[in-house]
Amino acid sequence: MFAWTQVAVAAFVGGLLALERRAFLQAMLSRPLVAATLTGALLGDVPSGLYVGMVLELFHLGSASLGAALPENDTLAATGTAAAAAAISSSVGSTPAMWSLAIILFVGLGPAGRSIDRQLDRYSGRLLRTAAQAADEGDLRRAVRQNLWGMWPYFVTFGAVTAACYVVGAILAGYVDRFPLQLLRGLAWAYPAMASVGAAIAVRGCNARRAYLIAGVAALLVIAAASVRALLGGIA
Repeated sequence: MFAWTQVAVAAFVGGLLALERRAFLQAMLSRPLVAATLTGALLGDVPSGLYVGMVLELFHLGSASLGAALPENDTLAATGTAAAAAAISSSVGSTPAMWSLAIILFVGLGPAGRSIDRQLDRYSGRLLRTAAQAADEGDLRRAVRQNLWGMWPYFVTFGAVTAACYVVGAILAGYVDRFPLQLLRGLAWAYPAMASVGAAIAVRGCNARRAYLIAGVAALLVIAAASVRALLGGIA
């Protein structure tokens, strides 16, 4: 069973970081690694936020909003997945298997967030035109109000989605202990595999010389580190 205070926290951080990404500050707090870690910390599970954020940061490292191009919403992917991971881990502990499960289940948040962005941008565009007209008429207070009203839909919508992810994770937490051991082991090994793929994607997207070699070496190091951990303490 989930606590409504945690749902409220998830909603607040999801909405606030959505605004930070588009409307104010823009101090890179909305990057997946920072956003997921912050979400996990506020929900009482720093490891889940950190390790989910690491993988998602690699996946989205090369994304950028250039001109009319609208990238996947990496912030929603981070906050929603981290919130779900924290909720799932609340019953069995924060492990690679739980991180993988959350990432796999909520992998579609990035594209979904981009679709939401497009819809909200249309609404914000109408408010912007109204604000520009009010400014031309000398009614600066009305122009400011229009800009402020344009921020609320982002806060409410993305906050609600993040909270919903936490609720889904909390519900799923009641069934995790029924998963077969082989499934949990498979999910646990999926985490370093996803990290390796993410590292390869990140390096491939850069302009470094011998990018493929760097990506291959990075993937081998991740697999080696995961193997050592599995041998020493068990990865599941």
